Amino acid sequence: MSINFKEEIEKRKDDMLEDLFTLLRINSERDDSKATKEAPFGPGPVEALDAILGLAERDGYATKNVDNYAGHFEYGEGDEVLGIFAHMDVVPAGSGWDSNPYEPEIRDGKIYARGSSDDKGPTMACYYGLKVIKELGLPVSKKVRFVIGTDEESGWGDMDYYFEHVGVPKPDFGFSPDAEFPIINGEKGNVTEYLHFDGINAGTFRLHSFNGGLRENMVPESATAVVTSILPLEDIQEAFETFKNEFKVGGEIKDLGEDKFEITVVGKSAHGASPHTGVNGATYLAHFLSGYDFQGGPGAFINIAGKTLFQDHDGKKLGVAYTDEKMGALSMNAGVFKFDENSDDNTIALNFRFPKGTDENKIKEVLVTLDGVEKVTLTEHIMPPHYVPMDDPLVKTLLDVYEKHTGQEGYEQIIGGGTFGRLLERGVAYGAMFPGYTDTMHQANEFVPVDFLVDAAAIYADAIYQLIK
Repeated sequence: MSINFKEEIEKRKDDMLEDLFTLLRINSERDDSKATKEAPFGPGPVEALDAILGLAERDGYATKNVDNYAGHFEYGEGDEVLGIFAHMDVVPAGSGWDSNPYEPEIRDGKIYARGSSDDKGPTMACYYGLKVIKELGLPVSKKVRFVIGTDEESGWGDMDYYFEHVGVPKPDFGFSPDAEFPIINGEKGNVTEYLHFDGINAGTFRLHSFNGGLRENMVPESATAVVTSILPLEDIQEAFETFKNEFKVGGEIKDLGEDKFEITVVGKSAHGASPHTGVNGATYLAHFLSGYDFQGGPGAFINIAGKTLFQDHDGKKLGVAYTDEKMGALSMNAGVFKFDENSDDNTIALNFRFPKGTDENKIKEVLVTLDGVEKVTLTEHIMPPHYVPMDDPLVKTLLDVYEKHTGQEGYEQIIGGGTFGRLLERGVAYGAMFPGYTDTMHQANEFVPVDFLVDAAAIYADAIYQLIK
């Protein structure tokens, strides 16, 4: 049976965009301040989960909501189960947008909104790929379980809870539409390690507070510190202007009176898996402050942030650099900085993407030796490196479909980003971005080209059918 999947998607393009816009209008950022038993990660992720499960019910799928942590809908019958894993939560919108991040706009053929490329746009493309198979009534021999998470951008607590309570075994194989084509069949390990400092000032300069970063897996766009200076504000201002010109960053200084001032540096946000593509506002601010006499816990905080971590994306200055021939090099993102002189638990969160050959404990052994660090703690959710061989039938099928639709040769990719594809032993990430795309995930003015979604949906339809027919 020969089916023109691209043509079938084009017939449904307007409906696909309408459904996508419904999801994009929902602010599904995690908000622990509003978390309840009914909304474990805050109201936004639940609203988005309800919305997509509502679309599935509308289209005749059997759905299941697992206590608002995650949910799924199913199609087909068979002993084997293909799992598709997507997510509705998004990272914080942050600043710097040219339009409302939760009022999607199409400009120059691109949809601008938070979640448009990570992961609501790809999810909807994949949803419509399955929808074509269902509406055409194509014969299948396996079941599809399309799983929707609500905490992928944070601790993956959604999937921990889901698998413990859903009451069915994990799918046999599957993919996540949350990366890029032709395929992601390898993912580095992922761990966040927290450096802890005391708040006792001892130098001639006093650090009252330092804050930067929204999430561990985002490069901090900006950071702000409040300090007391023994130097006139004019001298600090002159040095700051020279600093901004040298490093091409933005920022300002505000006089708070009584020799106290507030200083902000503005850089550029980026995905924590690619920290070299951003400008870490927090480490740049600390780099500027490291030229002054901060001592004690604040001094250690400033020196590590502004000297050791400054422009150190692979952990060389930190002393944890490592490269594996197959999986590549370790990367490090200094993601969240929290300091308050009245606190005895000030932290810098370092997110590591590491290849096989090293691990979170080897990294920690180095971090605890840093001068001024009181202790090092690890995030609860640690992901080991993951790899599915090229000769696996899942990988071969997905690459064959990609090659058929694009005319381009498929190839394997191993990334620092972590996707739900790694939830399964035979799990990969597949699309929806194409080679050469502009990566705006986790950045201001996130977008996805409409044509990408149409092309991806056709590939998903064909790929799903080849895997379950």
